[in-house]
Amino acid sequence: MSWRRVILLSSLSALALLCSVKQKIFMQESDASNFLKKRGKRSPKSRDEVNAENRQKLRDDELRREYYEEQRNEFENFVEEQRDEQEERTREAVEQWRQWHYDGLYPSYLYNRQNI
Repeated sequence: MSWRRVILLSSLSALALLCSVKQKIFMQESDASNFLKKRGKRSPKSRDEVNAENRQKLRDDELRREYYEEQRNEFENFVEEQRDEQEERTREAVEQWRQWHYDGLYPSYLYNRQNI
């Protein structure tokens, strides 16, 4: 007998909860008809419309900023790699020149000349 009472009470509470939720979910008919109406071009925007547009602009600005930052980082990495490669080629060329022109003296003879 007690389990029947528990089921009956739980079903009644669920029914009452659904009725209260139904009132919160659905709009009044007048609000629903105004909800989808288009606003005239000259009429002022509502606060919600302004806020939504501002959020969209801020989101677009953030995406644009991230894109350009990524592009700048990629270009900086590319320039750094090019500079490193150029420095390596220059160092190798100088090293080859020194090996080819080495005269057995250290420092080389050209730097030990006496200026008369």
